[in-house]
Parts: sequence; structure tokens; C-alpha cells
Amino acid sequence: MVVSGSWPHETPQGDPFAVTRRSATTLDEFYLSAKVILVTASAPCALRVTVGQGATSSRTGELMIQIDTALVVGGGIAGCAAAIALAEKGAQVTMLEKQPEWRFQSSGIFIYSNGLESLKRLGVLAEIVDAGYVVRDGRNIYLDHRGEPIVDTFYPRGQTPDIPAIVGIKRAELHRVLARRLADLDVEVRLATGVESVDNSPEKATVTLTDGARCSYGLVVGADGIRSQIRGMVSGDITPRYTGLGVWRSVHSRPEEIDAKIMMLGEGKRLGIMPISDDKLYLFGTMEEARDTWYEPETWPHLMQSRFAEFAGPARTFLDELDEHADVLFTRVEEIIAPLPWARGRVVMIGDAAHASTPFMGQGGAMAVGDAIVLADMLSEGGTVASTLEAFGHRRYPVCRYVQDTSRAVGERGATENPDTAIRRNATMEQAAQSEVDDFFRELDASEDRARRAGIQALHQ
Repeated sequence: MVVSGSWPHETPQGDPFAVTRRSATTLDEFYLSAKVILVTASAPCALRVTVGQGATSSRTGELMIQIDTALVVGGGIAGCAAAIALAEKGAQVTMLEKQPEWRFQSSGIFIYSNGLESLKRLGVLAEIVDAGYVVRDGRNIYLDHRGEPIVDTFYPRGQTPDIPAIVGIKRAELHRVLARRLADLDVEVRLATGVESVDNSPEKATVTLTDGARCSYGLVVGADGIRSQIRGMVSGDITPRYTGLGVWRSVHSRPEEIDAKIMMLGEGKRLGIMPISDDKLYLFGTMEEARDTWYEPETWPHLMQSRFAEFAGPARTFLDELDEHADVLFTRVEEIIAPLPWARGRVVMIGDAAHASTPFMGQGGAMAVGDAIVLADMLSEGGTVASTLEAFGHRRYPVCRYVQDTSRAVGERGATENPDTAIRRNATMEQAAQSEVDDFFRELDASEDRARRAGIQALHQ
């Protein structure tokens, strides 16, 4: 794999995520561990790889019969997953990331069994499990804001014994795992590089890059996030919709007794605790936030502490730790609901570029990886590129829309609760919370099955 720039690392804010012994800490260390020699690029549109002694490429050898080259725009979860999935099918893949250094927010993410099934398809499940924290029984503990118990629920495991119900992981560790897989598959990664323009046709997409290079590809995948440039080339100008909610996140040392996901429900506020490694966890709180208010980052620790001041129980220790040195991240929650089609010519969009969701169901990453796998699978099944990309949208839209609608409803309900409704909520949850979990995953499976059939039907029309 060729990389121009600096290897993935966390944004330094007191460096709460010490690099683990399993992770390369520098670009040079990564190449030593991967046994790949970095070579100077001489032809900007060629795949340029030199493999050192002992290195092997783990391509499956399965040929992609519709395309032989692909450009993936964006180096986040969706982009990495798309690059891996397409390379596994035999395509030569280049991935662009506009950051000069591959930085990721210092926080965590949790991945449920459906997302872990997809990561297994990409060949990274074992490393994800090793780098993250597995909640062995899939338990989610619901408490009120005082720390009094409401009910415990349990998330479903995967279809095979190696798929746990839920894994928490540092975002930077997740990307390091994906980056190693990119290296295994000889994917070219170009940092500090974006797209200037795309000359899109039914046969190919000729892309002018911000470094002046002009290259042609069989496919361009827009995985460039909620403010996607590529989306504008497919769907026109679509502005992200602000939901009225904000998310506050902080990272802390993990006490041994916290070994499950915890959700604390207040009045118009929710505060979660999730282990993301053997020694770290992250706190995530949601509540209503004004659209146009700006908070200086240095005020975030105090603001997070004050916004959730009424929370006691297991969260109290972590809230008390929030001082000027704390690692806190605040984001406003936005959505994108791009209409079909999700493709035009040889350009297609996936992940947040097409369907950015609120985080309240914890499914954003899973939907992005699912997009990547379905896209690569469909492109290797025959048919024309145009019909396949159209059918891809029909297959993924209803699944992602179901997750979006469910997640939005959960967030809105939590933000509008008052003392009276909170009492009724707690009583209802004791009886119905587990069935709601089961119903969500059952309907998610059913929607994917219906969408698969719809995609097949669209492909053959």
C-alpha cells in the first residue's frame, strides 16, 4: 500500500488513548509490522506497491467483472470498508482522504452483532474484538438519573459463536485495524488529496484531483461524510438537517466493575457509559441544544459537567473528573436523507454521504459497512454498472431509512420527557424494554431481506 502523509492517530487532547502494544505508533513502525516498503509515487494514477520480504497480499482472487479500478473518496469507516470490500473482489482501489494526517476523534464507538457480522466479512473481526471490549452477555443496564435500576436488556449475538452481541472500541483503534487490512490488500491511500471535479459518463469517471492529477476509474465511491462533496454531484444541493439535539462525549479510565453498557435516563436527558478497552470507557450524553449556539472547546468539560449535574450513580465519578484537562467532544446531531437514486453514471454515494443518521440506535457504522459489502457483492454478480448502482440504492435505502426513523424517534422521545412521563417510561420499560430490543433487530433483519429482494427486482427490470 502506498501512503502519502501521516498514519492514523488520535487527535491529541491530553492523549487519553495511549497507543496499545498491538498498534503501530508511527508510519515507519506500521510498515515494519506490515513488511511493506514505502516507495515514491512516480505515476499519480497507478497503483504502486512494493512488498517486502515475507509480505503477502490477502486478496481473494475473485474478479470484479464490472469494474477493474475504483476511487473511494473519504477515509472514514464507510470509505475504508468500501476500499476493502472492492479490493477483495479484485479491483485496484485508490482511497483519498483530505486530511494531511489521518486523525480521528478521541472517543469511542459501540458495534452490535449485525455490524460485527459485516466486519467479519471484511476480515477484521478478530482484530476488532482483540482491540476493543466485548460485553460478554450483551447486557445493557438501564438506570434512572439517580442510579436506581429500571431494567436490564440483552442484545442478540450473531449467527455464529464468534460474533458477540456488542463490542466497544476506541475510534482510532477501529481505524488502525481497517488501515492494516487496507495494507494487506495493497490499497493505495492518498492523504491531503481531494476531488476537484468529475467528468462522469456511462463508461468511466475521469477525476481531477486537488493535486492536479487527472485519472480515470471504473467507479467513484463517495464516502465523504455528512457534508459530502460527491453527494452534490449525484443529488444536488442537500443541506444536513439539524435535529435540535447535541451529544457530549468524554473518555475515562474504566473501573473493573463496569463491564456492560449502561444507559441512565433522566428528564429530557440521557447519559450512557460504554467500555471501549480493558482500561478505558467513554461517557456519552444527549439533550436538546440550540442550533446557533457556539461553545469554545475549552469550555466543553465544564459545560458537559453542568448539563448532566443531576446524574448520580455510576456516572457521578466520571462527571466529577471533568476539568480543563479532560478529553471532551461536543457535536450537534444532524441527518441526511438523500432521495434515490444514490448514483449517477459511474459515481455512487454510501454511508453518511447518503444517509447520515442520529446516533441513538448505535447503527451508523454498521450501515456504512453494510453499504460497502452490498455494493461490492452486487458489482460482482453481473449486469451493467448502471443497473447495478440503481439496484444498490433500492436495496439499501429502506434498511437505512428504517434505522434513521427509529433512531430519530428514540432521540426525540428522550429529549422531551418530563417528570410525569419519566415515571410512566420507567414502568413501561420494566415490561417492554426487552421486547423492543428484540423487535428492532427482528425488523432490521426483515427489512434487509425485503430490500435484498427489491434490489434483485430492480436489477432485472
